[in-house]
Amino acid sequence: MNELLAVAAVTILAVISPGPDFAMVTRNSYAYGRRSGLMAALGIACGVQVHVFYTVLGIAVVITHSPPLFMAMKFLGAGYLIYLGIKSLINTTTLTLGSANGHVPTLWKAFSTGFLTNALNPKTMLFLVATYTQVVQAGSSMAANFSYGLFMSFFHWVWFSFVAVFFSAEILHRRMLEKQGVVDKVIGTALIGLGTCLVLPGFGH
Repeated sequence: MNELLAVAAVTILAVISPGPDFAMVTRNSYAYGRRSGLMAALGIACGVQVHVFYTVLGIAVVITHSPPLFMAMKFLGAGYLIYLGIKSLINTTTLTLGSANGHVPTLWKAFSTGFLTNALNPKTMLFLVATYTQVVQAGSSMAANFSYGLFMSFFHWVWFSFVAVFFSAEILHRRMLEKQGVVDKVIGTALIGLGTCLVLPGFGH
């Protein structure tokens, strides 16, 4: 029970802190509506399981102790976030409440964007490695270890679903669409900044 409480506390603090997942779900929700935001949230939750899988199996230990592999992962994740940021910065499509439906991405596209944003983020990997090394004991069963991971995914899904519902509310949705150019540039800049931070010396140390 103490281990579960520790996992819950660390997960809550990590998930609610602003980051690339938050920026991506926010934009999907205000620009394309609630369904797109909710699918992105589901994608994020599933992306967490990628990190859980290799962390539980010990692969993360190899990655963190192999500079070339870890740097490759950092650059891959950073590159994807910067790509999303540039797309947001140069976006010239003007969405309105009456015309947004014509530009809404498929639900699969929204899901895959959420999945890749999280799965390619080495910060999530470091979070899981740090969490598991603190709360998982040598004698812990694989079932228990994976159950912690399922809880982490569940809380990611709950939190980012809330974010999607909040930012897709009609009043807020309308106001954000009216300021779409500014919002896109803020989110784009944030994503590029976050992606850049991932490859700066000392990140995660």
